[in-house]
Amino acid sequence: MSERYIVILAAGQGTRMHSKSYKVLHPVCGKAMVDHVLTQAEQVHAQEIVTVVGCGAEQVEELLQERTQYALQEKQLGTAHAVLQAADLLEAKAGTTLVISGDTPLFTAETIEKLFTYHEQHQAQATVLTAQNEDPFGYGRIIRDENQQVQKIVEQKDASVAEQAVTEINTGVYCFDNQKLFHYLHQVKNDNAQGEYYLPDVIELMQQNQDRVLAYQMADFSESLGVNDRVALAQATKIMQVRINQSHLRAGVTLVAPEQTFIDVDVQIGPDTTIEAGVVLKGQTTIGSDCYITSGSRLVDATVGDQVRIDSSTIEEAEMQAGSNVGPHSHLRPQALIGPQVHIGNFCEVKNATIGARTRLGHLSYVGDATLGSDINVGCGVVFVNYDGVKKYHTHVGNQAFIGSNANLIAPVEIADHAFIAAGSTITADLPERAMGIARARQVNKPDYWDRLPLSQDESWQ
Repeated sequence: MSERYIVILAAGQGTRMHSKSYKVLHPVCGKAMVDHVLTQAEQVHAQEIVTVVGCGAEQVEELLQERTQYALQEKQLGTAHAVLQAADLLEAKAGTTLVISGDTPLFTAETIEKLFTYHEQHQAQATVLTAQNEDPFGYGRIIRDENQQVQKIVEQKDASVAEQAVTEINTGVYCFDNQKLFHYLHQVKNDNAQGEYYLPDVIELMQQNQDRVLAYQMADFSESLGVNDRVALAQATKIMQVRINQSHLRAGVTLVAPEQTFIDVDVQIGPDTTIEAGVVLKGQTTIGSDCYITSGSRLVDATVGDQVRIDSSTIEEAEMQAGSNVGPHSHLRPQALIGPQVHIGNFCEVKNATIGARTRLGHLSYVGDATLGSDINVGCGVVFVNYDGVKKYHTHVGNQAFIGSNANLIAPVEIADHAFIAAGSTITADLPERAMGIARARQVNKPDYWDRLPLSQDESWQ
């Protein structure tokens, strides 16, 4: 096997996207298109990967970091001109170079590997990746000779009636003998209506010089979808989502309605977990085995242990440990750590707080900037008052404490083990172990108060 190189073309603005973001940075299932391409390219173990950047170069480089080298195309003068910008990095090297676009997020490492292998085994100077498309309108057609070598690639507008009937199309991905590629790139002209330098012209120059040009036809045309506008972006997302969901189904995850379940590409899910319709799983979310997630839940960069139940709730950059449950309609915000077998009921919010094993927050509570021990009962309507308008403060609650309903804990405050807080109290001082804190006005009953009111004399009111 010869040395392998990959050039990713990612310099275009993408004006048809009508967006402030550069085209290749638009996400498909949680990952930028160019990142999808690079991720698959990395798996074929090329010696060097070069990404050609132009519009949005700084953003692309910030995203991809040191996973690739970069070549700058200051003016977008066509695909041949873009590849030529990698000359300083690749031109003198022997081997095979694959050229692929950064706006084709559906190509797989398997297809890239097969193209490399076919090109190397047949000792071609160029190999075009093709596909069958029963509706080929708008695509360049692959015209082969009697020996199955590529005779020419003809664009739709230039094709004869017979050529337009051909259903084998050019995907825009190529393998080249590296040194021949750069030799011919210097000869490409821009005498066309757009005044640009086109990479397919290298194929024509090779044919004129009797170089061996072949075509490798891949099995799945959908991989070749290039994204130039929002319509194609939606199509690519739908195809990728089907691919992701099928992968999880085959791995033992139950998706009640796969077509209504939206999972990003890097999400991990354990076997025997069930996910209902309308669930959204984003970012680097990891979910264990034997979990149950109901409709309307949204998890972003969440870590979920085994045997966890999530009912119609939002989990963001938070962790739920084994056997815990949350919801319905609760919100775990960043840096919430929910310990094993913890119960978080309905309409609760937890932020930057650790909640120990078997602690229970039944309903309508807010816990922010706090550490709660194990086996605590938090009553309905409890508020951890953590913010004075300038700074946030921390509250600590010990093991087996009891916090009555409608209590306010004004941080910073320490509640010791086995302490009790009476319902309706506003706690501003530390509470020692086994003590009860009561911080509310004593009830005073006023007898016959009704009779003193003007309303008592109003017959219409009675």
